[in-house]
Amino acid sequence: MDRSVDRRVAQDIARGIAQVEGHLLWSAEMADIRRQAGRFSAQLPWLTSAQRADVERVYVTDRAAVSRAILLRVRERALALRGEYGERYARLRARCVAWTVAAVGATIGLLAAVTFLAR
Repeated sequence: MDRSVDRRVAQDIARGIAQVEGHLLWSAEMADIRRQAGRFSAQLPWLTSAQRADVERVYVTDRAAVSRAILLRVRERALALRGEYGERYARLRARCVAWTVAAVGATIGLLAAVTFLAR
């Protein structure tokens, strides 16, 4: 099988796993928000059942919007950091390669000089 096909399949699998993980994390976040809404409405014993349901619905909607906004900001920052560190890594790699080439060149030059002088 072609390596590019293998790479694409691996990327598709990784993307699918990331989507499942994101779904599970969001589901857990929503379950936590619903629990918090229940605890919040329980502190208001004078509410009727319909009022309690409305308070919980508004609470869940508001908290879900806040959580989504926070997650979007975190994602944007993570993408920015990935770009920054990718650039830094590329520069570091270029410097390491340059230093290695220079060191190998100097070593070869030194060995050639020693060999020439030893004759």
